Amino acid sequence: MSDDIEKSPQAAALGPASSPVPRRAGQAMGESAPVPLTGRRLRAHRVQVDTLREAVAYLRRDSQICRSEGFAAQTRLQLEYGDVVVVATLQTVTGDWLELDEIGLSEAALLALDVAEGEWVRVRHMPPVESFRHVRGRMFGEAFTPAALDEVVADIAAGRYSPIQISAFLTTCTGNRLSDDEIISLTRAMVATGKTLRWQAECIVDKHSVGGLPGNRTTPIVVAIVTSQGLVMPKTSSRAITSPAGTADTMETMAPVDLGLEDMRRVVNAVGGCVVFGGAAGLSPADDTLIQVERPLDLDSEAQMMASILSKKLAAGSTHVLIDVPVGVTAKIRSRYASALFSKRLQTIGHTLGLDISTYVCQGDQPVGRGIGPSLEARDVLSVLQNRSYAPADLLNKSVEIAGRLLEMGGKVPPGDGETCARAVVSSGLAWQQFQRICEAQGGMREPLAGRHSKPVTARHGGVVMAVDNRHLARVAKLAGAPAAARAGVVYEVSIGKPVVSGQPLFTIYAESQGELDYAYEYACRFPAIVAVGES
Repeated sequence: MSDDIEKSPQAAALGPASSPVPRRAGQAMGESAPVPLTGRRLRAHRVQVDTLREAVAYLRRDSQICRSEGFAAQTRLQLEYGDVVVVATLQTVTGDWLELDEIGLSEAALLALDVAEGEWVRVRHMPPVESFRHVRGRMFGEAFTPAALDEVVADIAAGRYSPIQISAFLTTCTGNRLSDDEIISLTRAMVATGKTLRWQAECIVDKHSVGGLPGNRTTPIVVAIVTSQGLVMPKTSSRAITSPAGTADTMETMAPVDLGLEDMRRVVNAVGGCVVFGGAAGLSPADDTLIQVERPLDLDSEAQMMASILSKKLAAGSTHVLIDVPVGVTAKIRSRYASALFSKRLQTIGHTLGLDISTYVCQGDQPVGRGIGPSLEARDVLSVLQNRSYAPADLLNKSVEIAGRLLEMGGKVPPGDGETCARAVVSSGLAWQQFQRICEAQGGMREPLAGRHSKPVTARHGGVVMAVDNRHLARVAKLAGAPAAARAGVVYEVSIGKPVVSGQPLFTIYAESQGELDYAYEYACRFPAIVAVGES
């Protein structure tokens, strides 16, 4: 049985989101249906508003329930339909498009409640979130206990925390405020809110990159290499948080990634590995909720990052994990000293949780690969797997180094022989064959394409490439539309230490619309040091 959400017959009757929902038969606009004896029950009405994952409810400002209950905009409501309880944020409306006895439901709220048009929904004030007292206490220096974090994370996963409250919690986790014990407790609490996987094999390998480096899409290549050699690697990946693409975004341009837990298990049992979106598998729903708030805040604290990484690995059933730690002035980890502290702390915490953690510290001063953005990164991945002459050498080299380390950790080759073995797997075509099997098992392979509109940003004078501002370069890719527009982004055309001539493309911007292209290009022109060229 698949863990994907299945719609009930009532929900299915609502039709696709673009279909207008008829009112009840015989009811004219402005005419209210009979209200039940309790004044806290309202008829569900689909308003066809996409609010991403946030459940939002709509009530007439002049309705009796708003007046009697004191409901106002931004009130947190508890909605009940049968045995289902959903917390929603209220927005009040005017006009007669919504009846006085109706409650409008966003797409997220409708899906969560699984309610049909016109069915009665019980509406009440959400009870106070008692666990938030722990967050307030942490703000004033009171350490989180394991029980406190269990309460906080459970409430976050259940949707009881508002985005503002989640922001407050995330803030308490920044700046090295959390101790190792608190991170361990946070990790365990996050695992407890979701589903977990267990495998028959004793050794389950995995990898993760702390991010901050554009491109760097090694995961699909690594999974293909190590699984072709008999290791099991059930890779769950995230979508972009603050970057132009997450691994799941990139993989999605080549194969489906929204697999439920049982489909994920089926793929891994069939071909030894997968690359899927962790949010669809439901492995750590609290982490997925936190990420939704981290993204607009452009916030990625070390403690939360560690808990996020380790909770996903534990939930996926991993035993041996390699962490990719890029180091650079504009990467997330800025120095070798900081990377050593991060690596030691992560290994210590991971060991306590039963994970064999190893780190791969590498230079992070410029993109790895050429593409920055889902589809453009996928094209790099395919060029490496297919042994194309134009494949980025840095992406190939890093991928085989990481895969080699995993082959050694998994006992498939003696220490020191991993990279040689991994490189041979790619050059022989075995990795490409295995990647095709994985894509087909996940639902079928497709070809990633570049955006329809493009424009190069060129060198203003000749010289040598001295430095790359990874953050601003990633910003250009996001302004071009990535990751929402999968074909948008940037192709990095040069490398540090190489000579360029005046007018030579430094990077090329791709977009799906002319407006986004112009916007990203204008931004890039305002920051000529994105790719700094020193005069020769």
